[in-house]
Amino acid sequence: MYSAQCVKILSKNKMIGELINIGQRKTMKVKGLRWWIIGLIGMATIINYIDRSAINIMWPYIYREFGITDANNKSALALITTFFMVAYAIGQTATGKMMDAIGTRLGMVVSIIGWSISIALHATARSLTSFSIFRAMLGISEAGNWPGATKSNAEWFPAKERAIAQGIFGAGASLGSVVAAPFIAGLYLAFGWRATFAGVAVLGFLWIIPWLIVNKNTPDKHPWITKEEQDYIINKTLRQDSAVNVRVYSWTQLLQFKNTWGIISSRFFIDPIWWMFVTWLPTFLKDQFAFDIKQVGAFAWLPYLFAAIGGIAGGFYSSMLVKKGMAANRARKVSISIGCFIMLLSLAITAFYMDQLKDHVSIAIALISATLFGFQFLINNLQTLPSDYFNGKNVGTVSGMGGTSAVAGTIILTLLVPSITRTGYTTLFVLAAMMVPLAWICITFITSKSKTTIN
Repeated sequence: MYSAQCVKILSKNKMIGELINIGQRKTMKVKGLRWWIIGLIGMATIINYIDRSAINIMWPYIYREFGITDANNKSALALITTFFMVAYAIGQTATGKMMDAIGTRLGMVVSIIGWSISIALHATARSLTSFSIFRAMLGISEAGNWPGATKSNAEWFPAKERAIAQGIFGAGASLGSVVAAPFIAGLYLAFGWRATFAGVAVLGFLWIIPWLIVNKNTPDKHPWITKEEQDYIINKTLRQDSAVNVRVYSWTQLLQFKNTWGIISSRFFIDPIWWMFVTWLPTFLKDQFAFDIKQVGAFAWLPYLFAAIGGIAGGFYSSMLVKKGMAANRARKVSISIGCFIMLLSLAITAFYMDQLKDHVSIAIALISATLFGFQFLINNLQTLPSDYFNGKNVGTVSGMGGTSAVAGTIILTLLVPSITRTGYTTLFVLAAMMVPLAWICITFITSKSKTTIN
């Protein structure tokens, strides 16, 4: 009898073992899992830009509710934006460290929960002060999207594909602005500005569900990744990092590298131009062409559509150069140079013919579209350079430092806008055009060719 029971137990254990083996063999595998990951990051970026753009789109039509005069509305928006940008600058560096510490899976969740709560609180604003506080909360939490995306790309993509991945994620910023203008205008006209802020907050919480389901782990441990894709990523990415003695540097140590300063200084000059349009385009269209919010919703999305195309095109172009044998950082710089040329040309033409463009809104929109196309063509390559220059847990930190510098430049330009646009926008566009070659000089000459290490 005892022997019979033992046989039964052994048989059951054998069956359980077989079921476990079958379950392991039948674990779902997803081909091209890395593209699903970057697709979700792109979606998060779209939501990020919808949230941050909402106030810029509605501001020219709601500021009077807070007792702000027409003469002071630009200064008020500049103040609110400055609170956002200061917090965003702090957030870029802080969340870069957070992504390196807890990983991108949880880091992205922390960021998007933070900014979704913050944008919802905008609906309760009663004064310029409360708006400024909520914008600061939004800024520090939204900042995590960028170092998180850059680090995720470094984990999931080999060097030759990173610019494409960065282009897809960067296109999310542009597509977010494409969607934001008609989406926010429609919600505002239908439900009012408070309901609009509350409504867009829901998008972030919904995003968390597929992110946690799909992004279960890093590529070396993810249960859904195919063996072929895992080998492809590990052979070309993880082993590349393990081939050197990866060392985690402090902020002060990272500032000893020319490559760090090249990224920081170039982003100080080039990023404010993008933010100039993100913040001020609706106001510019109202002042320059007397647009109402319906017209803003109908036209303001078009430049960002071209920006999205530029981001993907810039990524594909530099990746093509890498596949042809060009060094990754050299390919990025060639793409950056092309983007700078397009931006400089379109900004200069806009500034020179500003008065005549008042009667040719379609040409003005086309020139702005060209500017943003050029910016996105180059910026995704610039944002990829930290993963080309640095290894492992330094990537998110350097990316965050570059983002902080970008915000510092944006704050300065934002504070200048109300005073230099009192009589027109020509000076603003001239200043923007001058910043482009400065950015190009920084990224071209304040860099070295290889990955950086301290002996």
